Amino acid sequence: MADPASYRPQTGEIPTTPGVYRFRDPHGRVIYVGKAKNLRSRLNSYFANPAGLLPKTHAMVHTASSVEWTVVGSELESLQLEYTWIKEFKPRFNVVFRDDKTYPYLAVSMAEKLPRVQVMRGERRKGTRYFGPYTAGAIRETMDTLLRVFPVRSCSPGVLKRAQASGRPCLLGYIDKCSAPCVGRVTAEEHRTIAEDFCSFMGGEAKRFITRLEKDMAAAVAELDYERAARIRDDIAALRKVFERNAVVLSEDTDADVFALYDDDLEASVQVFHVRGGRVRGQRGWVVEKVEDATTPELIEHLLQQVYGEDSDNQGRIPREVLVPEIPSNHHELLEWLGGLRGAKVDIRVPQRGDKAALMSTVRENAEQALKLHKVRRAGDITVRSQALQELQEALELPVPLLRIECYDISHVQGTNVVASMVVVEDGLPKKSDYRKFSITGAAATDDTAAMHDVLTRRFRHYLQDKSAQLPKSGEVPYPGSGEAPSSDDAALTGAKARFAYPPNLVVVDGGQPQVNAAARALAELGIDDVYVVGLAKRLEEVWLPDSDFPVILPRTSQGLYLLQRIRDEAHRFAITFHRQKRGKAMTVSALDGVPGLGEAKRKALVAQFGSLKKIKAATAIELTAAKGIGPALAEAVVNHLAAAGASGEAAPAVNMTTGEILDF
Repeated sequence: MADPASYRPQTGEIPTTPGVYRFRDPHGRVIYVGKAKNLRSRLNSYFANPAGLLPKTHAMVHTASSVEWTVVGSELESLQLEYTWIKEFKPRFNVVFRDDKTYPYLAVSMAEKLPRVQVMRGERRKGTRYFGPYTAGAIRETMDTLLRVFPVRSCSPGVLKRAQASGRPCLLGYIDKCSAPCVGRVTAEEHRTIAEDFCSFMGGEAKRFITRLEKDMAAAVAELDYERAARIRDDIAALRKVFERNAVVLSEDTDADVFALYDDDLEASVQVFHVRGGRVRGQRGWVVEKVEDATTPELIEHLLQQVYGEDSDNQGRIPREVLVPEIPSNHHELLEWLGGLRGAKVDIRVPQRGDKAALMSTVRENAEQALKLHKVRRAGDITVRSQALQELQEALELPVPLLRIECYDISHVQGTNVVASMVVVEDGLPKKSDYRKFSITGAAATDDTAAMHDVLTRRFRHYLQDKSAQLPKSGEVPYPGSGEAPSSDDAALTGAKARFAYPPNLVVVDGGQPQVNAAARALAELGIDDVYVVGLAKRLEEVWLPDSDFPVILPRTSQGLYLLQRIRDEAHRFAITFHRQKRGKAMTVSALDGVPGLGEAKRKALVAQFGSLKKIKAATAIELTAAKGIGPALAEAVVNHLAAAGASGEAAPAVNMTTGEILDF
């Protein structure tokens, strides 16, 4: 662990103005982002008495190796920049709220020419209107009911294309749950109007549509059109069913998000009820590990930053009122920020009495139950992961905890299309954003040990190159919006992520003693002595160490062995997937493949123009230019390439390497 005194900046160097600061670890990763009204006062509090800091802050300052700060013009700018950097760097010591479950939303893709309504989860997409979140059963029932009144397209792009090609709508078009714009029953403009009405109804304007339909039904009765009146009556009943599904909890003109928090020493649970038109339209929850020493007002500030800062399209999501259990820190700056996002005034209040306070109590009960459920579900998982990592560390007699493990696997078919995979596990969980793929060619592709040596050499050479980039010890960095353009060497300052900057504690290779020795030799040649290497042999699931004549045998019921097997199998799956992709591209070879500048489209244009490879060979350069996209220089290159191929005896026709079929292009 680092000594905070080794990177403490001089007090006189730190400005007394508002700003945002970042702590970095020895590998350059940002581990904490914070803001301050007075940078000098805040940063000195970390270094004045490190031994007296709270445990989590103590761990943070001793993990870091440098601190840097950026001066901004106001506290509002510091709030915005802090949120931007937390979202970009995901620092391990910052509070990050994670959904305790994946909630489905009712989404309308208004950015498409023919908007589509569908149930969606996960990240939000630009140009799509979202309503919810809902429970899975309720959202599908709601969608099915509303399509009767607002027949918006809900089919996939493939179904839409088939309907347009055949001139026949899908089943929903026949049962009047789609207006069938694919076959021209309504125009694109009329369909968009239906989609906008759907969004307006879901946005809380239900009474307007019900009143309009009631007038239409009365008019139909007056005209003695009883069949139409009956259909409208059923539509009104469907809308009322959706509208009345949510109980009225507040006055009908109330649009608010009601947040409540329940926490203990280690974690906090947050629940929110989305109230629109006085009715609870959705519910959402988060559970956060309290890695940062934050008070309740600070937790609420981070929560509102994350919840409302996730999307740029916030005008429909941020309500007039945000009800919270305590006023957040930087209250006035938050109000200004949220008002700017919404485009109108936002009020953050703590309900004291009445219906809103009663609803807040209900939301808090939900938060308490959610935290209890979360702990029950995670207890076994955390215990097993911790046990596996500890067993592995003790069995291999390693002096460091296994915070990060990387596993490598080689895949090929009889020495062709040789590839390798690298999968990463941090704290016992896969980190797929750090997975890597390697293509292996030349002498390294001759056998598995040479391939393993090549891959490890390439991976850790990149690590050494990233490590050699000189990171600033401590000091000021420019504000991204100041107009100062950092040089290309300032990756650490601009936030550019080095691909291999963070080394593992343990390298696992798929194989026995030869593969392990090759991996260890690669690390030794690069001068790396703080990364440990083991191999897992498939036949007897033996764990091999470098330069060891006998393997380490882990018990069959060992959680450490299970962890190694899961990592090895994941590396094998990742390598096989990449190998199949690469092999698939190489399945079809053609005499025209090696022509510089001749891509697939131009190759097909040549075949379409001349009909076969034999006629292309017989054509002159001038005749080849008759094909679309073929200029004189490219035509000359084709002629020269085919002449050289013929002289060297290469196979002229294209062949499918799987079936042996001659494709003749």
